[in-house]
Amino acid sequence: MFAKSALSYAPVPLPDRADYSDAEMQTKAAEYLAHMQRRHTVRDFTTRPVARTVIEQCIKTAGTAPSGANHQPWHFVAIANPALKQQIRQEAEAEERQFYAGGAGDEWIKALEPIGTTAEKPHLTIAPWLIVVFAQRWGEFDDGTRYKNYYVPESVNIATGFLLAALHTAGLCSLTHTPNPMKFLNAALGRPASEKPTMIIAVGHPSPDAKVPSVAKVKKPLQDISTVFE
Repeated sequence: MFAKSALSYAPVPLPDRADYSDAEMQTKAAEYLAHMQRRHTVRDFTTRPVARTVIEQCIKTAGTAPSGANHQPWHFVAIANPALKQQIRQEAEAEERQFYAGGAGDEWIKALEPIGTTAEKPHLTIAPWLIVVFAQRWGEFDDGTRYKNYYVPESVNIATGFLLAALHTAGLCSLTHTPNPMKFLNAALGRPASEKPTMIIAVGHPSPDAKVPSVAKVKKPLQDISTVFE
């Protein structure tokens, strides 16, 4: 992506500028809040297909996220292939069985009870798409030499948030899944040692009888998640 010869500062005018009135800002902020409040994590998907172009547009949105030194240290692997999804499910469930058999510890298992999760992950094969998020620990210049990436976890997490918001805006549901460890994904998906898998996101349409745990609708109030100095 980067050429050593191009590492220089070249400012350009801000290409896009929003100039809303105070009232318009209030309206837009409230509208976006209401939009995101309708986003739900689901575990019950249908097999209804989702066009590849929709997934790619959402990934392009993720790619617009800010990142340390603009190195964009992420890679998204979108998977619709049934055999590959089945392989990922088998390996993920193997890790999950160890997790629920004691690897997680009693406190963690207890914390998950209101969510209703188990070691079985049928969504990994039912959902039409899986998107695996990789964090790139280092990159390479055009001449093959390495360069360091900065603020990698923070950058990848921001991009993943952009992706989840884009998927919701497209009318899709998603489920984040983090089997531990996830090294099997590098081999399964042919990703290099410089990349670390951080998450599997199942994407698709919810089944007609999809349920969400009631606790998922309980969100901390504003005073518990923010402090303002004015």
